[in-house]
Amino acid sequence: MAVLAAKGIIKIDLKTTASSGSSTSVFETGSLSVSSIHVDTSNIASPPKPLLIISPTEEGTYPVLLFLHGFELRNIFYTQILRHISSYGFIVVAPQLYGLIPPSGIEEIRSAAAVTNWLSSGLQSMLPEKVKPDLQKLALAGHSRGGKAAFALALGYAETSLKFSALVGLDPVGGKGKCCQTDPKILTFLPHSFNLTIPVCVIGTGLGGEQRNCITCPCAPDGVNHVEFYSESKPPCYHFVTSDYGHMDMLDDNPSGFRGLISRYTCKNGNGPRDPMRKYVGGIFVAFLTAYLDGETADFKAIVNEPDLAPVKLDPVEFIES
Repeated sequence: MAVLAAKGIIKIDLKTTASSGSSTSVFETGSLSVSSIHVDTSNIASPPKPLLIISPTEEGTYPVLLFLHGFELRNIFYTQILRHISSYGFIVVAPQLYGLIPPSGIEEIRSAAAVTNWLSSGLQSMLPEKVKPDLQKLALAGHSRGGKAAFALALGYAETSLKFSALVGLDPVGGKGKCCQTDPKILTFLPHSFNLTIPVCVIGTGLGGEQRNCITCPCAPDGVNHVEFYSESKPPCYHFVTSDYGHMDMLDDNPSGFRGLISRYTCKNGNGPRDPMRKYVGGIFVAFLTAYLDGETADFKAIVNEPDLAPVKLDPVEFIES
């Protein structure tokens, strides 16, 4: 049974709950119907950045996930994963933080903070009728450079009026290498050095640190990728690595436009279809967030104790309990 720790973090005792024959359905689409809502910045009540909001349509109050896209990517490239997450009872808010020309890392984080601060006053009016956000259960996540931005925002590099309750880094990247971090330079290369008091889940890819060919650089270079972000996280923290997939393999199939083309040909990808990877990533998000936001821990325990339940190969799976 989940219990509240002294600081209000749900404690999951994984070591005493392992059992054979566990099962979970989180890798399949959930039971709730969802709608995709595109919000622009056309008037004074609009958010500071364009948004893709994916919300359940059934009446209820739901936790909120703020999701930050990766370098030179569009928020719509993650539609299938975000719909998967939302179908389990989450309102997902995915801002488009910049256009074709990326800003400085500091400006990106400030933009994410501005969207966070808008949620209290603006999100409700954008949602389906009788759907309400529970901003006391606000999670933060990001992919690639957006994963690093999510960590930086959680670490307080920009001020927010709301507090985050959980953090997910989806193959986060801190720069081109240890000597070439992007600003702000948040990696210290010291274990458990992140000043965070919320649970952290880091999802990594086995091929992200490899070159696609002789003229491209690794999209998630060793030394500044998921391994280091997990190493610097304080417990409770979790690390799941899909050994046979690459840095962009969680995106929708054939993303459109120039940035979609870049996403397909700059990183080393796995040889198989992307659908198992998307199901896995969506399922890990759901299981982790449900465990730490709602205290329903069965699915997360099952996956940690029996990684073969996932539709992709996981190696390694690591965790440090609080």
